[in-house]
Amino acid sequence: MNDLSFAVPLWVWGAVTLVIAAMLAADLIAHRDNHVIGFREAAVWSALWIAVGLAFGLVLLMWQGSEVSSTYYAGYLIEKALSIDNVFVFALVFSFFRVPDAYQHKVLFWGIIGALAARLVFIFVGAELLRLFFWTAYLFGAFLIWTGYKMAVSKDEEVHPDRNVLVRLVKKVIPTDPEFHGGRFFARIDGRRTATLLFVALVAIEATDLVFAVDSVAAVLAITTNTFLVWTANAFAVLGLRSLYFCLAGLLRRFSYLHYGLAVLLVFAGVKLILSETPVGKLPIPLTLGVITVTIALSIAWSLLATRGEDTRGAGPGDMSGTAPASAPSPPPGTGSGIGEGRAPHDRSS
Repeated sequence: MNDLSFAVPLWVWGAVTLVIAAMLAADLIAHRDNHVIGFREAAVWSALWIAVGLAFGLVLLMWQGSEVSSTYYAGYLIEKALSIDNVFVFALVFSFFRVPDAYQHKVLFWGIIGALAARLVFIFVGAELLRLFFWTAYLFGAFLIWTGYKMAVSKDEEVHPDRNVLVRLVKKVIPTDPEFHGGRFFARIDGRRTATLLFVALVAIEATDLVFAVDSVAAVLAITTNTFLVWTANAFAVLGLRSLYFCLAGLLRRFSYLHYGLAVLLVFAGVKLILSETPVGKLPIPLTLGVITVTIALSIAWSLLATRGEDTRGAGPGDMSGTAPASAPSPPPGTGSGIGEGRAPHDRSS
């Protein structure tokens, strides 16, 4: 599989990693008091994260030229678009577990740390497989096409976070308490260190993001197998996921047709990956960038036009229309679940 190849010194990897770590630290310090994130604050942070992601593309333009920069932007855009799908499930998980608004940022922060680590592993493993075995392009491509099809047809499937294998495993291995203890993930109860319901919600977020990471990374690998570009596109897109959640959570009902656009992007990425190992070869990056941009724009415009006039002003970060009812019962002792059921607009985690 032919792809972009340029030398990336180890110090550049280190510098980018330090920038990411510094921004995460600044975000953690700014939200250390567990306050409720309002729309204006989330919008400012979202603008900052997007500006950083776009600015990095300009750095690549000056350093390696337009082809490398365009390839990064294509990967960044498709990852940013797919991250909106994550927001749907995050809102579902928070609604299901009744996570107070003040603690949601903390859960998402540590969830993002896990997401970055998982993506880094998947990137190197996936890129190496594509380099060593050409037929893995067909497998990855078929997986992306299947995922896109599943996303398009599974709009009304129910998702139960408490049935996630990892969540159930944690409950069996670690003593859990079905209550929140402030913003703590663990609390000492009857002299025993016990996981709180907030920790169970974190595990649910991490578990669903592991599934998201597989098709997200595969979609960017369909654009390029250059590990540096795939990593930076994923990292800078995922960094703004927390702020994006607080910006969009109250407006999720307006994006009712976005999943069709995301499905198209996944199928397109799968076809592109398969074609790369045929006589057709790799599709041009300008074409790829154009398809991604137009698909996202059309699906968002379709959603907004179809839902114009709907009132979302009363929706809060943890509120999704049609998810957990307001009168959802408290969880039974020792389970940390049973706090309501949600219906996902679409699902990649089942």
